[in-house]
Amino acid sequence: MSSWPVLVFDVESIPDVAGLRVLRGSDPALDDAGVYAEEIAERAERGKSDFMPLHLQRVLVISCVFRNAEGLRIHSLVDRETDGRSQEGRVIQQFFGMLERHTPQLVSWNGGGFDLPVLHYRGLRHGVVASKYWDLGEDDREFRYNNYIGRYHTRHLDLMDLLAMYQPRAAAPLDAMARLCGFPGKLGMDGSQVYPAYLEGRTDEIRRYCETDVLNTYLLYCRFQKMRGGFSEVEYEREIDFVRATLAGIDEPHWREYLEAWSAIG
Repeated sequence: MSSWPVLVFDVESIPDVAGLRVLRGSDPALDDAGVYAEEIAERAERGKSDFMPLHLQRVLVISCVFRNAEGLRIHSLVDRETDGRSQEGRVIQQFFGMLERHTPQLVSWNGGGFDLPVLHYRGLRHGVVASKYWDLGEDDREFRYNNYIGRYHTRHLDLMDLLAMYQPRAAAPLDAMARLCGFPGKLGMDGSQVYPAYLEGRTDEIRRYCETDVLNTYLLYCRFQKMRGGFSEVEYEREIDFVRATLAGIDEPHWREYLEAWSAIG
C-alpha cells in the first residue's frame, strides 16, 4: 500500500498519584492509596467521575502496530518502573522517536480526543523532544498542509473522529465497530479495570489488552482503506490473511485467544 509505513497506536494509562500529591499538597506521610482515596472522595462530592483529567493520566503502556514493506510488527512500550521509579518519560520519548525515524502514517481510534493530548501533557512534563511531530511546516514544507497536529489533516488519522464526521455525538466505540466488522474486539479487560490490575502487579495483562485494542484498530484501518479505495478487494483479503499468519507466529496466549475468537466468528 502506498501509505506505508503505518504506525497504529493505543495508550493505556493510570492515575498520576505523584502528580496528585503535588497539586493537592498532600501530607508526605500519606501513602498513595490515601492520596488517591482523598481525591476520589472529593470528586464524588462534586458530582465528578473518578476518571482523572488528561494531564493526570500517567502513561503505562503504548502499544503499536508498525506496518511497512518489510512486514508487520506488534510491540509495546511499557513503563516497567526501575527501583520503584516511573520510566514514563523514557516510554514517551521512545514513541516519538519512532515518528522521528520513520515519519509514518499515524493511525488511532480517538487518538485526537485522548491518547495524543495525554502524550502531549506527559511529554511536556518529562522534557520529551519530538520536533518532527510538532513540525507545522517550519522545517518541512510538506508538513504545512499535512501534519500530525491538524485535526482535518491525514498524517494522523483518527478513525473514530473521521468516521463520525468530527461530530462527538456520532462517535462509535472501537469494540463495537470491530465486532460489527467481523473482528474479535476487546479481550481480557476494559479500561475501567486497568488501574486495579496495575495495583495488583498485572502489567503484562494490561499490555496484552492494549495490544489487542491496537490490532483491532489496525484491522479497522484496513477495512477503511478498502472502503476509500486504498485497497482492492484482493489486496484487503491478502492483508487480512497476512495479519492472521503473523499472529499465528507469535507465541503469546492473548494472540492464541484472539485467533480462536476470530476463527469462531467465521
